[in-house]
Amino acid sequence: MHRRAPVRFLLPALAGVTLLCGCSARNEDILDFLQAHKHEVSAIEYRVGIPDGIEISAPRIQEIDGVEQTIKPDGKVTLRLLGDVRVVGMTTKEIARKLEVLLSRYYVDPKVSVTVSRYASKKYYVFNESGAGGYVPYTGRDTVLDVVARAGTSFLSWTSHVEVTRPDPSEEGRRVIRVDVEKMIRTGDTSANILIEPDDIVRIPPTPVAWVGFKIRELLWPVAPVLQAYTAPAQVAAAQDVYDEDDDDVTGRRSITVNTPFP
Repeated sequence: MHRRAPVRFLLPALAGVTLLCGCSARNEDILDFLQAHKHEVSAIEYRVGIPDGIEISAPRIQEIDGVEQTIKPDGKVTLRLLGDVRVVGMTTKEIARKLEVLLSRYYVDPKVSVTVSRYASKKYYVFNESGAGGYVPYTGRDTVLDVVARAGTSFLSWTSHVEVTRPDPSEEGRRVIRVDVEKMIRTGDTSANILIEPDDIVRIPPTPVAWVGFKIRELLWPVAPVLQAYTAPAQVAAAQDVYDEDDDDVTGRRSITVNTPFP
């Protein structure tokens, strides 16, 4: 009777987790995320912030060509010939045009290009099936498939139920959508591959079986030292070397074969 109790406990828990995690996202939520994806890719460019880094290329202008600058707390960069230039909140194209205008005082038809050399002002968050995770610098072009590929998965990862939580200024405060990344990988259909935005939280949940396993380990954690102390003597006894002495027919010496319980 006592041996069946854990089974009776685990089966309802497993079924409950499967039912809870199996809820699909609403169609309007999917459309919102996908429309945001298309809008971002087609129209919105990354706007630099503090303390992003930018690199300037201007082959004809030695004073600033190849210069890399970190945006200071006041939102400016300091350049030779131009002094302090405010760039925070601008795209790289806008910064390049601004520098060209400023440089036109000294050069005829200056040409400047600017790239982001270090993303540091914006971030999003990624957590795996065990709950471990951290933040990732936001680049403006990462998709949920990129995030999962970079994070890596295991047989414990429920990649068909990847969750993206996005802050929302509405009363609800957030929007959540589940993305079937496993299907994307299996079929090659990336039509639901949404674009990640700043402050998004991407969670790769554990499979229902893995979730139950994690909970069992969590429940047993307080008594783990006691169990270890109880089983330690038996483990030590099993680990003792057993020596078999055999005659060596060639040298006449005695050889010792060490047998251990480990491969």
